[in-house]
Amino acid sequence: MHREDSRVSGWPRVGLGALVAGMADLVFAMGFWWISHGVPPMRILQSIAAGWYGEASFTGGVQTAGVGAVSHFAIMFLFVAAYRQMATRVTLLRQRPFAMGAVYGLFLYLLMNFVVLPLSAAGMASFKDAGWVAASIAMHALIGVLCARYALAPGAPGDAGLAHGRA
Repeated sequence: MHREDSRVSGWPRVGLGALVAGMADLVFAMGFWWISHGVPPMRILQSIAAGWYGEASFTGGVQTAGVGAVSHFAIMFLFVAAYRQMATRVTLLRQRPFAMGAVYGLFLYLLMNFVVLPLSAAGMASFKDAGWVAASIAMHALIGVLCARYALAPGAPGDAGLAHGRA
């Protein structure tokens, strides 16, 4: 038995990656908006729930904040799982997880802001705050790296377990 076998691998690792990347993203967003605009953290979670409820999410209190939190981590799980599935077929994603993860994160930024949000009850994202846009793009690149790192089995990059479907 290899040492890597005793570490978290496979789908539990995807869940762990969703937790780590999701927390990093929430701490970033909550910190940014609290420091720069005085927006309370619960409102960030409610803004995520706005995808379901629109403006009504901001009057829903803890309930809509909870929906926002669950939605956020579910989306993050899908992000990590998607990278994992793609990495089983595309060697470059396993060989260069940091570079490809950063590219993946930028793709996620574009997907969320120009496809998912416009199709949701939240509507098109606002790009008025240049500081937020720049910081958000950088954070999405980091999120992509985290997705890649946790999507791959222990021993990444290029872990043979993932390449052979064992992870």
